[in-house]
Parts: sequence; C-alpha cells; structure tokens
Amino acid sequence: MPMASAQNLARTARLFHALADETRLRIVESLCEGEQCVCELTNLLKTSQSLLSFHLKTLKEAGLVQDRREGRWIYYTLQAEGFDEIKDAMDALGHSHRGIRARVARCR
Repeated sequence: MPMASAQNLARTARLFHALADETRLRIVESLCEGEQCVCELTNLLKTSQSLLSFHLKTLKEAGLVQDRREGRWIYYTLQAEGFDEIKDAMDALGHSHRGIRARVARCR
C-alpha cells in the first residue's frame, strides 16, 4: 500500500489507532486463537461489557475484527484483510526508512 495519498494515510492512521491500546491488543491476541463470544472476552479480560464493547467497536470500525450474531450472543473473529493492510503499511514505511540512513549520513 503506497503511503502517498491522504486517503491511504488516514486509513493507516485509523488502523494504528485501533491497535494503540493495551486492551485492544489483548483482544487481538485472544482472537488469534479463534472466534470468541463477547462473554468469553469479558471474562478473559476482566473488564465491563460496556468498556469491551467500546474497544470491539473501535477494532471493528478499523476493519480488524468482524462479528456475527447467534441468538443473543455476538461472536468476534479477526479480519485478515485489515492485518494485511497493516503489513503493507509497515512494508511501505520500511522501504521509505532505508533511504533515511543515507540522507542522515549526508548531513554529517
């Protein structure tokens, strides 16, 4: 994903923002093991359902998790495409970073 356009930059910022919280990182880590019900996540993270819902909404709006309803329960899973976008953004940043060392060396 080229980092040039404002739209790409805004999207990348939203993805990184979604991961810039310890609780959301713990949610992602837990979902790496597979689909989980919101009640399982609440117990695992020892947090209120309202706070967990806020974090899950942030991850969902960023495209990092998806949900499905089964009866009265909501189950969450990771959305691979969102993490592919993060990898692409990191690759683009890494590629840009290679030239930084040369530019800094020229300034000395």
